[in-house]
Order: sequence, then structure tokens, then C-alpha cells
Amino acid sequence: MLQSLDVSRLKLYDTDPKVLQAFSNSSVEFIVGIGNEYLQDMADPVKAQNWVQQHLQPYLAQTKITCISVGNEVFMSNDTQIWSNLLPAMKMVHNTLVNLGLDKQVIVTTAHPFTIIGNSYPPSSGTFRQDIIGYMHAILDFHSQTKSPFLINAYPFFAYKDSPGQISLDYVLFQPNEGMTDPNTNLHYDNMLYAQVDAVYSAIKAIGHTDVEVKISETGWPSKGDPTEVGSTLQNAELYHSNLLKRIQQKQGTPAKPSVPIDVYVFALFNENLKPGPTSERNYGLFYPDGTPVFNIGLQGNLPGIMYSSASNINVTHILSHHHHVLV
Repeated sequence: MLQSLDVSRLKLYDTDPKVLQAFSNSSVEFIVGIGNEYLQDMADPVKAQNWVQQHLQPYLAQTKITCISVGNEVFMSNDTQIWSNLLPAMKMVHNTLVNLGLDKQVIVTTAHPFTIIGNSYPPSSGTFRQDIIGYMHAILDFHSQTKSPFLINAYPFFAYKDSPGQISLDYVLFQPNEGMTDPNTNLHYDNMLYAQVDAVYSAIKAIGHTDVEVKISETGWPSKGDPTEVGSTLQNAELYHSNLLKRIQQKQGTPAKPSVPIDVYVFALFNENLKPGPTSERNYGLFYPDGTPVFNIGLQGNLPGIMYSSASNINVTHILSHHHHVLV
């Protein structure tokens, strides 16, 4: 199915052997995940080496695994102990890869929720939350030293759902709209996702780094939701995804980083019928579990050339375990 769609990159939330074996000798590149419940173990050199040797090394000869996300949305957790475990785990996994001679092949990072940003408006005034700024300093030093990207999960849907009266639907769906101009930089934004990414760049710069690239490890729009989840419709999901795909195809950068094409993983490949929470949580998929599309976003080739011209840029996040609101 993914070969027929020309999807070239996938993000997993674990290292499911069935999936990694199924993609043997394919050109699909993987981000794999280490769950939050393993972070404490990963700070132990013996356990980290065991993990790499059991869950990563056996697949590397056949399957292109290029990145490990250590933990997912750790700073969404109310358990501050896990906050302290994050960087030691990242460092130990990286050191293990260095010792095994794999660090050039596989990079180490973690995926953050957008809630790590304390102030996001205007984008040039983006800052990290005060309570995590110390952690961010150290994490960004790690990214800078290892040349690994900073991953953010960004959902304009959440902002719109919480304030539909204040936020233009066209602005969050990449539809034609007046947009907004950042008063400090005079840069014009015609969509919220780019404003969110640039707010993250500003927050990173505010603590002294200009050498770390920001990538979007999740974004998406639900095709169905509870009555209170304003905007969660099939039409809006189709617009969000198809408009985003066109921008990825054009290799667009954000206003503050025009020469860096946005790097986006779409959440999610399939609807997840067993996921707890509001209705939207079970309806982020591009496809139903039987492989039929929930809506048509042009992956089936109705956008001329998309399968070829931007194959290297289409990322579909494949979910195999719980998503951000479910804290392990």
C-alpha cells in the first residue's frame, strides 16, 4: 500500500518487529520510538546497549532506520521525574550508538508537544515555558553537539477548537486569507502551522541556539469529532491535508526560514478504533484500517506528479501505539 502511494518515510512509536521486517529491502526510512516507560532504563549503559542490540541492530542491515525518538511528548506528563530522565536517556542511547559505530547512520532525538512553548505570538517572540527552560537549554546543547533535529508535534486544530471565535478557519486550513504580519519582523504569515514552527525557532534562538533544525514530527486534522470539537469534519481534514501536501511539494520554507523546506510527518496513517479519549482521537487517520482512504488528499495521484516530484518529502506517520494525550 505504501509503495503504491510512494510514501518514503514512516514514524513508528516503537520497534515492532513485524513492521520492521515487512519493510526489509524497501527504500522507506524509519523513525522508531522508545516509549516513555523505558526512559529510566535507558540511562543505564547496560540496558541501553541491550535495547540497541535487541531492538535496532537486528533490522539495520535490511531496513532503513535513520532516527530514534527517545520518549514522546515527555513534557506533557505531570510526572516531573520523567522530565529529568529524558536527556540522560537520549545521551546514553547516543553514546551506545557511538560505541557500536552506528551514530552516523542513526540519529537520536525526542518529539515534543507544542505546549512546551509558553508564548507563541507573535512568532518572533516565541519562548519556552519557564518551568522547562533549564531542560531545554541542555537538550538543545545535545542537539547542537550531535547535529540532530528538534521535533515538534504541532496541531493548529487544537488552537482553532479552543478559540473558534478568535481564529480564522481559513488561516488554520491553509486556505486563502488575510493572514497576519509579525510586528517585530514584518514577516507575513498566511497559516498557523508556519507561525508555530517559527515560534519554536524563536524560542530556540532565545536560549542561544541558531544551529538546530526544527522538524514537524506530527501534524494532522481529525475527520470526525465530538460536537464540542469544533472544526472536526471530513471536509476540513481533507483541506488541511491536501493544502499542506501542496506546500510540501513546493518545498516551501517558513517566513523566518524561507530556504529550509518544511519537514513534516502527518498523523496518522490509520484511524485507531481502540484509542481512548474524545471521538477525534480515533479519527486522525488518512486511511481506514482496511486501507481505503478516509478522504482524497492527492496521494492517489490526482495531483499531477506528486508521487514522483515530492516522494522524498511525503511522510506519513504510522501509529502503532498511543498518541499524545495518553500519558504512559
